[in-house]
Amino acid sequence: MLKALVTDVDGTITNRQRRINTAAVETVRTLVDAGIEVVLASGNTVCFMDGLCKMVGTDGTIIGENGGVYRRGYSGTLRVPGDKKTCLAAFDVLKDYFAGKGVELELYSAQYRFADVAFARNIDPDEARAVIRDHDLPVRVLDTGFAIHLQTPGVSKGAALAELAREMGLSPSEMMAIGDSENDIEMLEAAGFGVAVRNAPAAVQAAADWVTEGAYGDGFVEAVKKYFNDFEIR
Repeated sequence: MLKALVTDVDGTITNRQRRINTAAVETVRTLVDAGIEVVLASGNTVCFMDGLCKMVGTDGTIIGENGGVYRRGYSGTLRVPGDKKTCLAAFDVLKDYFAGKGVELELYSAQYRFADVAFARNIDPDEARAVIRDHDLPVRVLDTGFAIHLQTPGVSKGAALAELAREMGLSPSEMMAIGDSENDIEMLEAAGFGVAVRNAPAAVQAAADWVTEGAYGDGFVEAVKKYFNDFEIR
């Protein structure tokens, strides 16, 4: 039986413009009220996630910075498996490279990040990956569709899901994960059941156990109604 849900935020319970789907919020609250734990998982910062959890109505268990940080409840210890210093060093290399091409890289909320680096999507992520490879830097480049992130090896939403499951006294097999972007692939694979909403690219859909008919928040609601009803919400 499924006992917990881990869901991405942008593009999964929001639309492309990051407007949150109100039916998705109601669905999350229904799960929480039924005793199903809901974990919000995102590339966003901890402070953003805390505000979102309060507004949506979860207990504050989060995966932030694409797995670079995670925490069990508001009062839990913030775990930081990511290495911000290494990511910043890689960002400096990219910044110099693209400055030579007349392109300025814009950091996002760097002062609020503990583990990764995020910047505007005004460059080709594949070109950034090539620069990282050429300099043999120990980071990977993630394109979430909303920002480009730099992460240290071993950091992912999937790895964070597995660690959170242990802290929650659950097995990953008792969790369902829903997402829409390449930073969700490991999370979908780590969970007992992985769902991609219809707007997800082909690689994400291929990693999922099931793909919704609806896109964005409508797909999220569809998945929860289908699979948590099948496994009986208690």
